[in-house]
Amino acid sequence: MEIQQYISLADKNWFKTGGKAHYYCRPTNEQEFAHAVQFANQEGIEIFVLGEGANILLSDEGFSGLVIHPQLTDMMVDSTRTVVTAGAGVRVQDLIDYCLEQHCLGIEEFSGIPGTVGGSVYINIHYFQFLLSQFLVNARVIDRATGTIYDVDQSWFNFGYDYSKLFEKQHYVVQASFAVKPVDAVQAAYAKGRRDEIIRHRLNRYPRSNTCGSFFRNFLPDELSFEIEGKKVPFVAYYLDKIGVKGVLRVGNAVVSYQHANMLVTQDNATTADVIALARTLQTMVREKFGITPQAECQFIGFSSHPLLEQL
Repeated sequence: MEIQQYISLADKNWFKTGGKAHYYCRPTNEQEFAHAVQFANQEGIEIFVLGEGANILLSDEGFSGLVIHPQLTDMMVDSTRTVVTAGAGVRVQDLIDYCLEQHCLGIEEFSGIPGTVGGSVYINIHYFQFLLSQFLVNARVIDRATGTIYDVDQSWFNFGYDYSKLFEKQHYVVQASFAVKPVDAVQAAYAKGRRDEIIRHRLNRYPRSNTCGSFFRNFLPDELSFEIEGKKVPFVAYYLDKIGVKGVLRVGNAVVSYQHANMLVTQDNATTADVIALARTLQTMVREKFGITPQAECQFIGFSSHPLLEQL
């Protein structure tokens, strides 16, 4: 496995912005992944594990450490068809399609969500009432400090909303196993139709490219000190809709999507600085009207300090 230098990352994330990786590699198996971690330890540099780049914003200055872009793409259903295992580099949609072909149901609830298995476990992707952690059985992770690889169970991850233990940056997913339900051919065909309908719904409701999806997370209960019509409203999109920015507000070549007020979209020649300036403008507008400050769900990579406004 070659460890390359000064590789552009702008073509490897959905926003299509950001600088270069000082070091970059694409491991295809566990041993290469471990070698990459050992290289970073020897050089004393940071590691960023890049999936499909769908939930990140990369600094215009790039990333000064090692970007590991896993290409571990094996998939396998066990003999009982109740557990499916996939490498960290497998696209979630490819895993869903594979499961449906094997007549196994469950994770099609996440149809249409971009991302790889590794990145999706990291952020604990969600869609309506479903969280990926509800399906995860166990995983293999690599230890940053030692480069050793070992198995962990679901509880090890300490999952939360948009959170897992992986946020501590001390472990990286190599592969993960998920609980699925074996069904007959008719039930599988019905589930394929549901998958297609979920994807159609997402394509109609959300932008299809040049975005990170939901930029801000929903508010936590203790962040809301007021009620609207007798109840707390945690949904950040509610507040963004109220300030009238959807499809209107622009900074440089970054705009608020006309489809969804919590999705920022880049246009040609956009920079990460444009996205940051737009996000800070949205934070300021919500803070001035409601006294609360939206916080990012998007992951910031390569920044020397947090680029947005903190909660008051």
